[in-house]
Amino acid sequence: MICYGPAVLDLSDELADAYSEVFSAPPWNEDEETIRQFSLRLQADSRRTGFRTAFAQSPAGIDGFATAWLTPRTFPRDRAYGQVAAQLGRPRVRELLIGALEIDELAVRPHARGHGTGRALLAEITADAPDDRAWLLTARVATDTVATYRRLGWHEITPLPGTQNGVVVFLAPNHPSA
Repeated sequence: MICYGPAVLDLSDELADAYSEVFSAPPWNEDEETIRQFSLRLQADSRRTGFRTAFAQSPAGIDGFATAWLTPRTFPRDRAYGQVAAQLGRPRVRELLIGALEIDELAVRPHARGHGTGRALLAEITADAPDDRAWLLTARVATDTVATYRRLGWHEITPLPGTQNGVVVFLAPNHPSA
């Protein structure tokens, strides 16, 4: 299922519970405060241009979810955006990421992994990406996650020489520049 904008806030508690289960574990090891901040970020993010959430449910509840929005013309500087800009340089950020659908979170609970849940969530959330332009980033230390995106056909953007840092930036399988 997919919902757009602030409608996701009706699921806020369930999404926060899934987020906590996924991101408190290795390799993320997020602390209680960071996990608590997810709910606050969700409220703010739901007002971003093009915001949407795809989620998978079972009788157990929310098995996984993905959030995304359109990357604004003025590339942000908070969170990991500085690392992205440092690796790619401003011209490639403009060409590849500005106006594209940015997948911010992808969380699949351990019991739902290995059944295509992540693949389905990514397909659903990127189905109407502008001109098939979608991207995401993940932590370089999350080697299983990096391997999963590669296996799903996402294309790693090669960092400029000498700029590799803690993030890996991927373009969607059908991104025209992939």
